[in-house]
Amino acid sequence: MSINKKQDKQQNIPVNDCKKSSNLTWWYIFGLIIVLTIATRFWNVSQPDHVCWDETHFGKMGSWYINRTFFFDVHPPLGKMLIGFSGYLTGYDGKYPFEKPGDKYGDTNYIGMRLFCTLLGSTIVPLAFLIVWDLTLSIRASTLSAIFVLFDSGMLTLNRYILLDPILLCFMMCSTWGMTRIGNYKDKEFTPIWWFWMIFTGISLSCVMAVKFVGLFVVILVGFYTIYELWRELGDLTKPFINVVKQLFARALCLIIIPSLFYILFFYIHLQVLNKSGSGDGFFSSEYQSLFEGNSLYNSSMPRDLAYGAKITIKNHRAGGGYLHSHWHLYPEGIGARQQQITTYSHKDENNLWLVKKFDTNIIPDKPEFIKSGDLIRLEHIITKRNLHSHKEPAPVTKKHYQVTGYGENGTGDANDVWKIVIENGNDGDIIRTVTTKFKLFHYLQHCVLVSTKILPKWAFDQQEVSCDPNIRSKSNLWNIETNNHDKLPNISLHVYAPSFISRFIESHNVMLQGNSQLKIKEGEVTSRPWQWPINYRGQYFSGSPKKIYLLGNPIIWWNNIIFIIIFLIIYIYTSVQKKRCNNNQDNLIIIKDKFRNNGGWLFIAWLLHYLPFWCMTRILYFHHYFPALIYNTMLTSITINFIMDYIDVKFKSTTANTINQIIFGFIISTIVYSFYLFAPLTYGFDGPTANSPNSTMYGLKWMDSWEF
Repeated sequence: MSINKKQDKQQNIPVNDCKKSSNLTWWYIFGLIIVLTIATRFWNVSQPDHVCWDETHFGKMGSWYINRTFFFDVHPPLGKMLIGFSGYLTGYDGKYPFEKPGDKYGDTNYIGMRLFCTLLGSTIVPLAFLIVWDLTLSIRASTLSAIFVLFDSGMLTLNRYILLDPILLCFMMCSTWGMTRIGNYKDKEFTPIWWFWMIFTGISLSCVMAVKFVGLFVVILVGFYTIYELWRELGDLTKPFINVVKQLFARALCLIIIPSLFYILFFYIHLQVLNKSGSGDGFFSSEYQSLFEGNSLYNSSMPRDLAYGAKITIKNHRAGGGYLHSHWHLYPEGIGARQQQITTYSHKDENNLWLVKKFDTNIIPDKPEFIKSGDLIRLEHIITKRNLHSHKEPAPVTKKHYQVTGYGENGTGDANDVWKIVIENGNDGDIIRTVTTKFKLFHYLQHCVLVSTKILPKWAFDQQEVSCDPNIRSKSNLWNIETNNHDKLPNISLHVYAPSFISRFIESHNVMLQGNSQLKIKEGEVTSRPWQWPINYRGQYFSGSPKKIYLLGNPIIWWNNIIFIIIFLIIYIYTSVQKKRCNNNQDNLIIIKDKFRNNGGWLFIAWLLHYLPFWCMTRILYFHHYFPALIYNTMLTSITINFIMDYIDVKFKSTTANTINQIIFGFIISTIVYSFYLFAPLTYGFDGPTANSPNSTMYGLKWMDSWEF
């Protein structure tokens, strides 16, 4: 029972009139929130009319969907597919290059994609209201929650551009709302409305996971809540045990099987649409690439078996592995021997070509001689005429490995150019075959195995290190022949090697996860660490000119979130101990405390799930990664404030309590709105000098030295 209803009864207002008035108030407030959301989100959304921040990535990927050109990205495909689909529906032709931030759009019809992302980002505000309403049945708490999200300048900035974040946050909030709706319908289990919200939640979970892998955090949240609900059902002795079994199967169907099927469906559509060769081919296996129109392996034919004199490309077989590659550049001074660099490279070019020779002569046999497992060979880089070589100098990055270089002149080197080729799980004498044979290259003298592992520095153009690992069981030591050209051998079609959808689905995930783990800081890139996020330590420029747009949270909201999460923990611990000690309080105060602990506890868990994992990640991190956690923190703040005001309602006389709470509520709303007014130029753009100049519109608002506007 809400505090408002309790007070109405005390004033002898008829119950039906009270409910009617409450319903009207609810709709008035919810309607006002919708209007304010539309006004703040869609105002001047076409500006700036140039590429802003990561629009250069996701706008480009939307173009590739329209053009059906395959690419590689570390995120699942749904968000980018939706961006491309929205552009297609609104007349965008997919021809704009999205080369770099600041490029003018000109006559490009980009606004449809911006509007689509803004629309999904706009749903976050009413969803924050609805989630807190389902948890508390308090208009006051719901209004505070929506107001905090509505007037957060950072949330507004993040949701007005062609990005994955508004799509991710929308589906995340839909999943959370579905979870709370299921909890509200626990007394109507197995009814049509209950099934609807179960399926709605399941589909939302599949969507959030198909936008970014961090969607897994809300999946875990719903999983925890489901376990909690099933445990509660098990303890309800008024229902038969078979009811728990039915609940278990229903939730497995709606929250595991249906989401999994939808998730797989999104990847099926993704792979059906992107059927043309593109920049992402090289990240995937040779078999995978053979299905792309325009790829050198598509409907191609080449010799099945490898023979001396063949011109080949060699691909590292691990997920995301590149092509064995060399170029004219030497290793820098102080990095082992100053010889020619050997790397792996994920894109196709002529520097990936190698000539296979016998270990003891440069003469190519007149008649084809097939290369077998156990043979000794040399590999000559066709462009530079230097051999694949290793010696006991430490590798550039992986110091426990030996350096691999290009050595010799016109194909003539020394004994350190000799390699033994061995088929994985094969026998000596088995012939090496194109595409399908997975083999290792052992150095004949150093007794190490050729591997490709870490990313090299700028001097190697961020390509991957190739080294020789004395640990012959290394995980990245498998290679395969991708292209094989020999004038004296017959060709066969490679179509027979095309993988199934399930094989491509699994490989796609291996490559995405590998790519995610290898994301490193690029030169000049602004990154951050998790400890900086809750305190709003540093923002991120979205646009530097002519209008400056800077992603920064409303400091009043963010800093109060920190304060109220501490207050929540204090109240939670105190009331839990108080309950354990059987302290006799007023009945309605006990109800308020129990509801506060339960509802606040779930939001606190949600915040932890979306924040703590980033402390364990070794990949590059950005400020915007905190925004999913921020929303849960914001909703928790609203519930904590509402609990304090409910406590005042119970502890003080009605008129005194109303006066105190009205002052508190008015002060909070006015402070939030005024702070939004002050920092709104960061969202909508401001001209002129930075905040350090007295002539700047933001002068006096740089409250932290780390802020860069």
